[in-house]
Amino acid sequence: MVAVAPPSFRRERALIKRGVWPVAGCDEAGRGPLAGPVVAAAVVLDPKRIPKGIDDSKRLTAERREELFEEICATASFAVAFASPARIDRDNILRASLWALARAVHALPEMPKHVFVDGRDRLDTPCDCDAVIGGDGLILSIAAASIIAKVARDRLMCKLAQDCPGYGFESHKGYGVPEHLAALTRLGPTVHHRRFFAPVVAAREKHEAKKIETTIETTIETDVITIETPVEAAVAAGI
Repeated sequence: MVAVAPPSFRRERALIKRGVWPVAGCDEAGRGPLAGPVVAAAVVLDPKRIPKGIDDSKRLTAERREELFEEICATASFAVAFASPARIDRDNILRASLWALARAVHALPEMPKHVFVDGRDRLDTPCDCDAVIGGDGLILSIAAASIIAKVARDRLMCKLAQDCPGYGFESHKGYGVPEHLAALTRLGPTVHHRRFFAPVVAAREKHEAKKIETTIETTIETDVITIETPVEAAVAAGI
């Protein structure tokens, strides 16, 4: 097994030595799911109080993410922004994600002088911005943001699970796993689903087809009862 080096604070420290401060890292969670918002986070780590163990959120257990979430919130400046399913449907997933990331930067207590963002797209911010592919595994501030975004989104999906029982949001967090696809077919999409994602479109069409079929069957049964009842009444009266 090849050991993977953890993200470092090297790039942030190089900027600090040049007098560039604050330096923020940005990342998002939830581009791929069929339901729920995209959650973006921006984090400015305190160079003197960096929690140990920060890493790409995907490399951490849920329990460790929760622990680091609390430690980062207690020692760093951070902000979180949400792009709703309605915005995702309107703008597309990429634009909605970039909008949320930029909004998180603007929501920081102090506007950073430099931003590192995970991915290939720079953000629309008034400060310098570097897009770093795989940044959550390379740059410590981005890794911290990935943890904040992931935990914030997971907690939100658990709350949505209470409002929408039967979909399993608390376990799969809106991703297109078999359990979720089965629930979509059975129950139909909710307002929290992304209307134009292909599995949601297919489930909505199937669910609407079932509703039409049920309506037709009910109408036929009603017509039969309407027709048969006068005949039965006439027979009973001896006509």
